[in-house]
Amino acid sequence: MPSPSSTIAAIATPPGRGGVGVVRISGGNLAPFARQLTGRSSDPRPRVASLARFLDEDGSVLDEGLLLFFPGPNSYTGEDVLELQGHGGPVVMQMLLSRCLQLGARLAEPGEFTRRAFLNGKLDLAQAEGVIDLIDASTQAAARSAQRSLSGQFSRSVHDWRDRLVDLRMLVEATLDFPEEEIDFLEAANAFGKLARLDEELDRLLGRARQGSLLRNGLQVVLAGQPNVGKSSLLNCLTGEDRAIVTDHAGTTRDVLREAIQIEGIPLHIIDTAGLRETDNEVEQIGIGRSWKEIEQADVILRLVDARHGITVEDHAIDARLPAGVPVIWVFNKSDLTAEPASTETLPDGAAIHLSAKSGEGVELLRTALLRIAGWEGRSEDVILARERHLQALEQGLRHIRQAAISTTQLELMAEELRLAQDAVNSITGEFGADDLLGVIFSRFCIGK
Repeated sequence: MPSPSSTIAAIATPPGRGGVGVVRISGGNLAPFARQLTGRSSDPRPRVASLARFLDEDGSVLDEGLLLFFPGPNSYTGEDVLELQGHGGPVVMQMLLSRCLQLGARLAEPGEFTRRAFLNGKLDLAQAEGVIDLIDASTQAAARSAQRSLSGQFSRSVHDWRDRLVDLRMLVEATLDFPEEEIDFLEAANAFGKLARLDEELDRLLGRARQGSLLRNGLQVVLAGQPNVGKSSLLNCLTGEDRAIVTDHAGTTRDVLREAIQIEGIPLHIIDTAGLRETDNEVEQIGIGRSWKEIEQADVILRLVDARHGITVEDHAIDARLPAGVPVIWVFNKSDLTAEPASTETLPDGAAIHLSAKSGEGVELLRTALLRIAGWEGRSEDVILARERHLQALEQGLRHIRQAAISTTQLELMAEELRLAQDAVNSITGEFGADDLLGVIFSRFCIGK
């Protein structure tokens, strides 16, 4: 791992041309660095934007722009930080960066600015991940949720739960010295009631995190059915564009087609597939094979049926191969040809909807059913934009809490399960963790952030 005490520099604005470009530098005692770069005899004023000329080694002007100086620890990284705001041409930016490297800085690694902020206590690990989640947000709801994580809302929820777990741990472990009184003492202190509340609250926190994971990654929604039941028409209707070729000839779709849409801020990855049937056509067979692979990886299956014919023998053959445990929304399409009104019926593992992809009647019912299966109620104010490691940590913590609840007659085991629960949840904010975990997280950042 590079030395955290070295001075680092990077272009912090995206590649390409722009009105303004930013070079960011972080390190210890950057006032002399700024004097050399600008040719000035005095140190830059803290947190004041000043017009400056950025000079090359021979004193010639590389660019003219704004210089900002943020002395540590009151900066993003907790170290001295310089920002050079110049003209946003790629050549100019590279010239400024080269001059910074010439003055002793080294090129920053991906995520190193935020990594230093974490190591210097400016952000915890969940907040640091909120930075990249905010940058990568694909919907407004995701951006708002990422901003809440960056501001520390998720971390505060974790800390609050952990602090009360620590109180319970101290109570349990204190009783280990008095074995003849331990159960009465714990009952008097309502320790078991506190444990039950911790279980409930961690379960709610996990639910918020699961919804946030959905907000980050979206649902894989696969359209499946026989040829010519309207899968491509439904894809076009959901996206609002003619993305798929639609004809009256069966087997028009030969390959997988993917489109991304949003419903109430939830990203959905809609996947149109080839019609499922027995065929001797080699190209169509390849498309059908790919269709089954997508169906096996689906979060939700939209099972299309021609409403004029209902569920046929061929449909039963398809259903026999559907993966177990995946929610299925039965879509009886072409209701405009049956004079049947649009309708919906909630099923234990999905829904049944009569609609017309051609006219659009009933498609709103389908959108509502997708949100219901996603567990989304149209409110994102308390959703946590969770990553997979957050979910695993919360699930592990919940398992240990519930194991502690069934170990109340063996306080040594109960105390150990509570400790393991705390360790699991602590890993979210990085209060303990291996260096290789940090490396994986920060390697996904862009250069200059």
